[in-house]
Amino acid sequence: MFCIIGVYAFSNRRSGDKVITDLDVQFADGDNLYLTTGMVNKLLIQNFQGFANVPKEKLVLNTIEKAIQANKMVKNVQVYMTVNGTLTTKIAQRKPIGRVEGNTIFYLDDEGKQMPLSPNHSARVPIITGNITGKSLEDVFAILNHINGDDFLHKNVIGIRALYNNKYQLKIRTDNFVVNLGKAEALDQKFKKFKAFYVKGTKDKMLSTYSLVSLEYNNQVVCTKI
Repeated sequence: MFCIIGVYAFSNRRSGDKVITDLDVQFADGDNLYLTTGMVNKLLIQNFQGFANVPKEKLVLNTIEKAIQANKMVKNVQVYMTVNGTLTTKIAQRKPIGRVEGNTIFYLDDEGKQMPLSPNHSARVPIITGNITGKSLEDVFAILNHINGDDFLHKNVIGIRALYNNKYQLKIRTDNFVVNLGKAEALDQKFKKFKAFYVKGTKDKMLSTYSLVSLEYNNQVVCTKI
């Protein structure tokens, strides 16, 4: 029993003496579009004066996580030490679903929060213009969720314009007409109508003859010809 305790004590002391020998920055799904490894390294050096040969027991991992989490590109982060002395950070970045271009320019992320642009990557997402307010951002977030949940809409809707009466217009990738969506309500019904109209209009080769397509009215699509 004495020998076992002695070995444990020696092992525990050696573990306590462990120093950081390396920093490993990992990104969820390998996706480091908006925040780079170099940016994370710089952030950690600025906040903690580097890690070379720092004793393990002097690190407060929760403090490091909070420092990284404070970056507006980060959704969540996990920090831990490996047995060989590598300080590992696993970072999940925020995901933009729309780009707002008003008095200020920013992304709207998949949680409906504002996200700054990145100097490293520009997301290919619908452009949001017009009357940008707190209410319109809430509505646009709901509209974008419907768009991203449908392959056809996701491929074809490239812009949303907020009007001054809490109504919205959609810009379509391949056609010149504007889609009047109306208020951000009954979206399932409106988008089903639009998809059915689009399929028929494509078959009849009529889409190029319209300047405006309105989804505001119940059970019908109202079109204005050029």
